[in-house]
Amino acid sequence: MSFQDKSIQCSDCGTAFTFSAEEQEFFQSKGYTNEPKRCPSCRQARKAERYGNSGHSHSYGSPRQMFPAICAECGKDTEVPFEPRGDKPVYCSDCYRKVRPGR
Repeated sequence: MSFQDKSIQCSDCGTAFTFSAEEQEFFQSKGYTNEPKRCPSCRQARKAERYGNSGHSHSYGSPRQMFPAICAECGKDTEVPFEPRGDKPVYCSDCYRKVRPGR
């Protein structure tokens, strides 16, 4: 089946947004039968309301616990989603991307 971009009006803000052919293929591959009702920004805002403003959700919608740490590379204060034990270096997100670029 060949898909074509569609223009849809957001049910929340009324703005027209494009439901791309690629998104339509993705929806079909996941077995979704309904088109999205909200534009991407309203969808994101709704997710933030549901799961809190952290942007990250742990199972059951509870926010992920973060632990304070000092980056081993640049020395700035940061937070990480695990409790540092002191036996391995801990990096801020920027330095981690530099140290582990393939991930």
